[in-house]
Amino acid sequence: MRFDTKIAVVVRHDLAAWQRLNVTAFLCSGVAHAADDVMGKPYEDASGNTYLPMFREPVLVFAADAAGLTRTHTRALSRGLATAVYTDELFATGNDDDNRAAVRDVTAADLSLAGLAVYGPRNAVDRTVKGLSLHT
Repeated sequence: MRFDTKIAVVVRHDLAAWQRLNVTAFLCSGVAHAADDVMGKPYEDASGNTYLPMFREPVLVFAADAAGLTRTHTRALSRGLATAVYTDELFATGNDDDNRAAVRDVTAADLSLAGLAVYGPRNAVDRTVKGLSLHT
């Protein structure tokens, strides 16, 4: 099935494995609030147990260096895409209030990005992540 929208996560390739996974998880939680229809319906197994809904479409995860993340961030903002950011400073904070304050204290051009996620029209997201490779 081809969706009209796309979810892309971009993670800096030089992070430790646990950091890349952590950043990806946090960024996806942001995308879950990008639009009312980004989430599917709850799951249920044959035993009657219910499970949380997940995204209704695939999530593509890309790797980038710092320059690639900055370029992607600039493109996302210029296209008005729903964007989630994870900065290096968030590795040292312990709660959501401190996370928001750490981002708020830095201009967009000076953010030290560990990763970002974008959601929006397929073509706009494709142009935003153009030149990046899928994470391996």
